[in-house]
Amino acid sequence: MATKNILIVPGDGIGQEVTAVGKKVLDAIAAKFGHTFHYDEALIGHVAIEATGEALPAESLEKMRKSDAVLFGAVGHPKYDNDPSAKVRPEQGLLKMRKELGLYANLRPIKLFDELLSASSIKPEILRGADILFFRELTGDIYFGEKGRKNDGDTAFDVAEYSRFEVERIGRKAFEAARTRKKKLCSVDKANVLETSRLWREVIQKLALEYPDVEVEHQFVDSTAMMLIKNPCRFDVVVTANLFGDILTDEASQIAGSMGMLASASIGDGTGVYEPIHGSAHDITGKGIANPLASILSAALLLDISFGMKEESELIISAVDQVLKQGFRTVDIADASTKPEQILGTDAMGAAVLKFI
Repeated sequence: MATKNILIVPGDGIGQEVTAVGKKVLDAIAAKFGHTFHYDEALIGHVAIEATGEALPAESLEKMRKSDAVLFGAVGHPKYDNDPSAKVRPEQGLLKMRKELGLYANLRPIKLFDELLSASSIKPEILRGADILFFRELTGDIYFGEKGRKNDGDTAFDVAEYSRFEVERIGRKAFEAARTRKKKLCSVDKANVLETSRLWREVIQKLALEYPDVEVEHQFVDSTAMMLIKNPCRFDVVVTANLFGDILTDEASQIAGSMGMLASASIGDGTGVYEPIHGSAHDITGKGIANPLASILSAALLLDISFGMKEESELIISAVDQVLKQGFRTVDIADASTKPEQILGTDAMGAAVLKFI
């Protein structure tokens, strides 16, 4: 039995709806295993800007630092998409959170539930057995480099930058994870063009000498994008830079059938943040149809990685599997064979998972 402090940060749009379900699952686990979870809430993103003028208020950041783990929703709002000149934007809160908490490694497991083979646009025979763990570096690259305009605003620039230290620390995390899986690591870069990628490859090659039991492959990002669709089962652990990881993991979400199925963990040396990879999805906000399974699976990751609660985590994953086996779906993962009465809304899908827990 353990006592832990969990910060709930719903954020914007459907983040608020799915995170509420994730919290209920954590409550059920606490009750079943005799744990005590204390909760607090914090603002981030558009809702924080509306309330305080900042995308990540100091109070929210302080709460994050004091918590044992953070269950996070999403940030974003259409008004900013249509106003590129806005000085304060929801996404700034996300980037600041990662930077201030030192969240340098984003883990995205791409694991396909057999029941969802037909939900993907890729042929089932190509997908079956796919199980990939992505390590995306979070604190460097083009997101944090110098950016600006010149030539009277007619030319824009974004500088990609990496230090040896940043590559080494994410690389070590990926190698350690590969040792617990199939002992295969694919490092993704663009070393034929980019100097940052040449440094990346150099560091990973040197690290590989410390892990002789792990088979290492270096692959260009464009080739990787193609191979993820052609033969996803060839990958086990994949490590890559911030921008490439952002793009490749969204592509890989189609292996799992929907972005609504994918959880992620952002970790460093302190408080970990756990979130679905989907965005705020304002087109379906308030309709009660958002898929909560990614948030539920994020709660499972939280229990496993931050708290070392393997059994509790596996129970949640098993409950999701059982619900899918029974034929229940949210609208994003339903297909022609799904009966109308088996298509559930956000809360009903959460309740179905809770029943199995």
